[in-house]
Amino acid sequence: MEKRGQWSSRFTFILAAIGSAVGLGNAWRFPGLAAKHGGATFLIVYLLAMVVMGIPLLMMEISVSRKFRKGAIESMRGINKKFEPIGWAATSNAFVIVCYYSVVFAWVILMFVNSWQFAGMTGNSEKASGLFMQLTQTTGKIEGTMIPGEVLVCLLIAWGLIFFCIRNGASSVGKVVKFTVFAPVILLVIMAVKGCSMNGAGECLKILFVPDMSAFSDPSLWVDAVGQVFYSLSIMMAIMFAYGSYLGDDANVAIDAVIIAFSDMAISVLSGIVMFSTMGGTGMLDKITDSGVVTAFIVYPQAIVNLTNIGWLNAVFGAVFYLMLITLAIDSAFSIVEGVSAAVSDKFHLKPKTVTIATCSICGIISLLFCSQAGLAWLDIVDNWTNQINLIIIGVAECLAVGWAFDLHKVHNEINRNTHKFKVPYWWVASSIKIVSPLLLAGLFAWNMVVLFGKKGGSYSDDYVMWAQIAGGWAVSGLVFLSGFIAKIVIKHKKKNGFIEDEISWDGNTSAVSAVSAKSVTASSSSRKSSKKRKKRK
Repeated sequence: MEKRGQWSSRFTFILAAIGSAVGLGNAWRFPGLAAKHGGATFLIVYLLAMVVMGIPLLMMEISVSRKFRKGAIESMRGINKKFEPIGWAATSNAFVIVCYYSVVFAWVILMFVNSWQFAGMTGNSEKASGLFMQLTQTTGKIEGTMIPGEVLVCLLIAWGLIFFCIRNGASSVGKVVKFTVFAPVILLVIMAVKGCSMNGAGECLKILFVPDMSAFSDPSLWVDAVGQVFYSLSIMMAIMFAYGSYLGDDANVAIDAVIIAFSDMAISVLSGIVMFSTMGGTGMLDKITDSGVVTAFIVYPQAIVNLTNIGWLNAVFGAVFYLMLITLAIDSAFSIVEGVSAAVSDKFHLKPKTVTIATCSICGIISLLFCSQAGLAWLDIVDNWTNQINLIIIGVAECLAVGWAFDLHKVHNEINRNTHKFKVPYWWVASSIKIVSPLLLAGLFAWNMVVLFGKKGGSYSDDYVMWAQIAGGWAVSGLVFLSGFIAKIVIKHKKKNGFIEDEISWDGNTSAVSAVSAKSVTASSSSRKSSKKRKKRK
């Protein structure tokens, strides 16, 4: 077994975790939801959801994986062997997510490369909004199989960057995040300064920071705030299990989790300032939507070409915007792959780099589907099921497994192991993991089902044929939750060829025994027995 990698410092871990948590959703979905729900009203509910649900769940995943020094699959098995399928579901769902997230990353690169075209579109909002559709040649429906050459090149670049960042696990990730975490913040500040200098920006920022009390009565506000916290922190996606497993015994999980969560929120608010001031300054605040792809690739380009009367300056700001999205997307993308790679390599005693290469290769091939002319439609379908259904069920399952079927006091003690001044009270952890979080997530799931079946008649969108929704939605979900049981059959077969699973328990040491070493032990034991028999005969 290779020695497990570790973060070079506490600061590196915090940067890596922040980089993973802060992604494209912070830049475009958070501002869209804030615009939808009265600005500051959404911020208040989001903060409340972060405290009662987000931070405790983040602490839980990091502390459990730090204890076991394992990824999601083996960490859940360490809680109880019956819960291993939960780890497999989280890992499999992350595998699916990175297949299409890498394509969104490629689209961002594509728009960055073509941002020079904004120079010739000054004041032409219609032409700017059509640039993305023109470049990707998307139909918006399950029609068309051609992959534009420029999109394919950008996809190859995206996967090349992803592999480069995680080629050596914690070691290479630690070097990359020192740039990729600070770069988007600097770029966001530049854009915020520009946005705040525009006419009308002040009134728009007032909407963002002054609450609309009447909006609190809207149930969708609470649903969206809980969902954004849940999706934004990279929990239940095998990522924090992987990152936590690289922590040393001296890590302060309690403090680090709070820093990660509030850093994530701070960057979301900064993104809100950029969107509200820029879109408001160009008279387009009402066009912000909670759909990330629409906002970033169709709506925001309209604002870019109306920023100034100087074409090349607009193009520069367009390049800055998409470069910012690149730096946000890359952290999230490679962290998902790392979560999958760490979990699988831990389970099967494989070299992490070998698994990383295999994961990138397989996901890269699958991602070609989302690059096609029908790719945007397929992405919309798969994204809905992986996030609105799979991720929530996994979240509820993790809470029930750790909160009710395990001694939560042990997890609480692990969270507080190295704390001194800031001690996390047990009631906060217990009330969140055992009661509040599973209830909130169950409510979120129920709401999504009411919308899907009650309001939409079982069809996610009338723009997509039902067979595609079944194939890209329900079938994918089925495979995600069956993955643990399929893996069990594979493992049972491997055991016949000498494979031995690790013995993992909370109170004992993890025994990592490879098949080769196990056979050596068996052979050595047999040799000693034969020697004793020969001596007796003599």
